[in-house]
Amino acid sequence: MRVKILIIDDEESICEILKYNLEKEGYEVTTANSAEEALELDLPAFSLMIVDIMMERLSGFDFAKRVQNSSSTENIPIIFCSALTEEDDMVMGLNIGADDYITKPFSMNEVIARVRAVLRRSNVAQQISYNTSKGIYEPDITFHNLRIDRNVKMCYINGEVLDLTPTEYSLILYFLTHRNRIYSREEIIRQVWNGQEVTSRTVDTNMARLRKKLGIYGNHIHTRAGFGYGFKEEEN
Repeated sequence: MRVKILIIDDEESICEILKYNLEKEGYEVTTANSAEEALELDLPAFSLMIVDIMMERLSGFDFAKRVQNSSSTENIPIIFCSALTEEDDMVMGLNIGADDYITKPFSMNEVIARVRAVLRRSNVAQQISYNTSKGIYEPDITFHNLRIDRNVKMCYINGEVLDLTPTEYSLILYFLTHRNRIYSREEIIRQVWNGQEVTSRTVDTNMARLRKKLGIYGNHIHTRAGFGYGFKEEEN
């Protein structure tokens, strides 16, 4: 089943460009040209809402408050997309409970990246709720002060969250659960990229970024020239 996204904007051209590009990414997209029109839809059916703020009668802020005051829609993530670029407006939007705030004019690459990130966070939160209700819990993976919380898909050093991409997270998770062995690039692609067609250069680039983000723990990532990588408990 495809993820359903609702776009609410009184500019038809904005709705059309967002709908076109998000549908190319595989999402099912519905548009509305006012908050009032959106309220007539089956809102609980959507996984994400992208909402303009400055609309004629009911503003995006007011629409968001209504959505979040209903038990059937309170957990649906909202991204504000607005020409209001002042810090106070952004802060207000986030304080209302929006999951992100995009300013116009926007880059479609940025919109798509933010949509993916919000949906990923939303899916993680739903999975945690499901696992908790079922009594399922995955214990943390630790190495000294480096810790991976598999339940929220996050990595920490000294309690501080590392800003990792999903690929970087998958790499460090794989290495910490398969320590003290060097893996070929082909094995890493098979395990981390699920066999997708990526080049050895892609592996090298991601490993270089990960090593830098890990700081002192990056010294535990060992490279065997012409072969691959591994995480060893002793430093290089």
